[in-house]
Amino acid sequence: MHPSDSLPQAHPGRWLALTRWLAVGSVLGLIVLGLAWELWLAPLRPGGSWLVIKILPLCVPLAGLLRNRMYTYRWVSLMVWIYFSEGAVRAYSDRGLSARLALFEVALCLVLFAACVLHVRIRLGRAKT
Repeated sequence: MHPSDSLPQAHPGRWLALTRWLAVGSVLGLIVLGLAWELWLAPLRPGGSWLVIKILPLCVPLAGLLRNRMYTYRWVSLMVWIYFSEGAVRAYSDRGLSARLALFEVALCLVLFAACVLHVRIRLGRAKT
């Protein structure tokens, strides 16, 4: 048994609640960030960018995360890498505010991935006992 394995098992209910709200919060953060970034803060064109449609797929998992559906946590942990990739590319290629917003997107993606993976792991661990 690895020492970090006992951490989530100490208080699984608290960890589940924490990971659930971290996942919901980071999805909401990605939605708000995408809207603000592409419409006001650093759009590619004055008046907004069509890249704002990138947030639409993020709206889909909100209901499943709020309903605590295991399947949603699983597929969101895969979908998040699309947004991570976009953030990483734009952090490298963009300049100024847009590059900083891209780094924030990367950070939110990492939080979302970690929250989803930990949530699934805890729930599967509880199901075995």
